[in-house]
Amino acid sequence: MSMNFQGGAILLLVAGTLFAAGDVQAQRPIPAGSIRSGSLSFDGHATLGDFTGTTSSVTGQMTGGATLASVRGWVEAPVRTLVTGNSRRDKDLNKSMQSDQYPTIRFELAELVPGEVRGDSVAVTLRGNFLIHGVRQPASIPATVVLLPGGVRVRGAVPLSLKSFKIGGLTKMLGVLKMHDDILVHLDLSFECPPPGAP
Repeated sequence: MSMNFQGGAILLLVAGTLFAAGDVQAQRPIPAGSIRSGSLSFDGHATLGDFTGTTSSVTGQMTGGATLASVRGWVEAPVRTLVTGNSRRDKDLNKSMQSDQYPTIRFELAELVPGEVRGDSVAVTLRGNFLIHGVRQPASIPATVVLLPGGVRVRGAVPLSLKSFKIGGLTKMLGVLKMHDDILVHLDLSFECPPPGAP
């Protein structure tokens, strides 16, 4: 009994130490940074099959903060850089999104809510606003933040409704061809965060 109790106590101590270390990671100061690389993409569904649109022409900034929860920022990408693997569909996409008039997709982070910590990864909720097709809509994105030496990686996904952004042109040829209203948006962003005072 005493051996089992001792072993359990050791396991609890190790688990507590790991949790505390992870919590310290989430509470450490975060330097300001800009996007080094990344992608924005969406999964779409249409009469002729599912498809993915993606772009790696992503820019963005994040503020520094005393903790991860105090970080704010934004990310955006030009609509015309989205490619789906089909040039005709890409043309239709730009027409529906009126990319000449509304050239960018943008997300502005208003609040970051930290959740469970696992080593150098933190489950978070990114609360903010999408600006798409001239329409601003609130969104909460479940995501994972990985705290790296000299940077931060953010990955998440959120469902969106195209109609909520007043995007039309989803049906063609008397309804024979149709794109569904619901899409799933993915983000995978790597921010470079040099320490304060670095050249």
